[in-house]
Amino acid sequence: MKAFFPSSATTREVTVRVSVSYLAEQSEPGRGRWFWAYHIRIENDGPQPVQLLTRHWVITDGRGARHSVEGEGVVGEQPLIEPGASYDYVSGCPLATPSGSMQGSYRMIGADGAQFDVVIPTFALVAPAVAG
Repeated sequence: MKAFFPSSATTREVTVRVSVSYLAEQSEPGRGRWFWAYHIRIENDGPQPVQLLTRHWVITDGRGARHSVEGEGVVGEQPLIEPGASYDYVSGCPLATPSGSMQGSYRMIGADGAQFDVVIPTFALVAPAVAG
């Protein structure tokens, strides 16, 4: 599993795993647009259900420009993740440079009503070099 999800971070028994793919068919380097898909798996190894409430991303392009994105849920959902279960989703990120990175956090709420932030590990967005 580690090879498929090379980036991971665990916070309070919730593990976030990330894999990323460059999407050449959706990218237009000649127009300054590169696009990646990222696959997130959130695993609940704790004793109680947790629900994902909000997300916060920090996206950094190859020039060091940072863009913050916040919102409710992920892909239109606020999933409840039972103990021992996981939740997967896929989303995408365009950049104006051929490389960059993403990192962030999810705000979760436990069955006890306590809210806490879960770290999304930093992962690189790197387009493959194109031989000219």
